[in-house]
Amino acid sequence: MTFSIRLTKQEKDIANSYARLHSLSLGEAFKQALFEKIEEEYDITVFDEAYNEYLNGGQKSKPISDFWKELDL
Repeated sequence: MTFSIRLTKQEKDIANSYARLHSLSLGEAFKQALFEKIEEEYDITVFDEAYNEYLNGGQKSKPISDFWKELDL
């Protein structure tokens, strides 16, 4: 798949600098950035769902010292 985006000169300069800094082509730099953003948002969504499940599950957290005592550590 191919796509194009419009960038200002300043945006293009920044993108080119970033790509050079990481020894990437401009296209590869954009692809990497896109998928990193997707992964971040996915991780946040999974966390939010797990945290809400924890909160709605009625269980309470305990201090770590209680956990160590249970393990005789």
